[in-house]
Amino acid sequence: MTTPISRRVFTLLATAAAGSLLAAPALAADDFPNKPVRILTPFPAGSGPETVTRMVAEKLQKMWGKPVVVENKPGGNGFIAIDTFKRGDKQGYDLIQLDNVHLSAYPHLFKKLPYDPQKDFDPLLPLFKTNFFFAVATDSKYKTVADIIKDAKANPGKLNYGSWSVGNPVHLGSELFETVTGTEMEHVIYKETSLLYTAVATGELSFALGTSASSGALQRAGKLRYIAVAAPKRVPYFPDVPTVGESGGPANFEVIGWTTIAAPKGLPPERAEKIRRDIEKALSEPDIKQRYDTFGYELFPQTREQFNQFIGTESQRFADVVKKANVTLD
Repeated sequence: MTTPISRRVFTLLATAAAGSLLAAPALAADDFPNKPVRILTPFPAGSGPETVTRMVAEKLQKMWGKPVVVENKPGGNGFIAIDTFKRGDKQGYDLIQLDNVHLSAYPHLFKKLPYDPQKDFDPLLPLFKTNFFFAVATDSKYKTVADIIKDAKANPGKLNYGSWSVGNPVHLGSELFETVTGTEMEHVIYKETSLLYTAVATGELSFALGTSASSGALQRAGKLRYIAVAAPKRVPYFPDVPTVGESGGPANFEVIGWTTIAAPKGLPPERAEKIRRDIEKALSEPDIKQRYDTFGYELFPQTREQFNQFIGTESQRFADVVKKANVTLD
């Protein structure tokens, strides 16, 4: 026969056990990480985005006292890295680097994607953004964006621009430029970025959009000129280069690239916030800023709410461009 004291003891023990179970997620989050963390990246070793991720990983490793390994999974439109991520750890020990193409453009370029941007990823914060410039050959007759627009309207379909694939920011940014200026030009695809900007330098292409990381070597060598930056205002690392609006093109015309570190969707908020906060702390260190300057990258601080809204806006802009240009990758 159970006595009142026994029932009381049983109740206390049960309550304590329940409390321990309820507290477990919070304790686990506070304890994160208690084993190695992996950051997958679809970018090749030595590229600007991958280099930044490795720098961040080194700083996280010092903060956390656990290995933080960057694993390159290039190729396949980023799908190889994404598939590995989807099959990986769901508690924050597998993270992934993605860019605006993966999250905002591909959903409109592919009828069927091997991932769902809304259900598979929790973008924590932007690592950086980078602006694109209108690059022409040093001896090009085009001195301003207005010159390109005037010539394109006078000779529909005769001017050409290049990119390294269908659906990347250079291609879609150029398609957007055609749309807003009412021009028609030819898109030429090159297998490698080095071949693309060499074609601009030799005059094989009328122009191409390029970042200072992708086209800066030829620009510094005096083989390319930047006639405008596709941004609402001039960038500090090229203060003498006018905006597209200042160069006679559409006002506030902007083409940017950006990358993010994303966690698995459904990660407990406190753990996701810890990872986000620690990455943000890593990005604030001076050597990161110094390295950013060499790539032409800029810090792009946003709250998670702001960033999610920004991704949605980017997605809608890409959707409009893809629909008007009738571009598809299926």
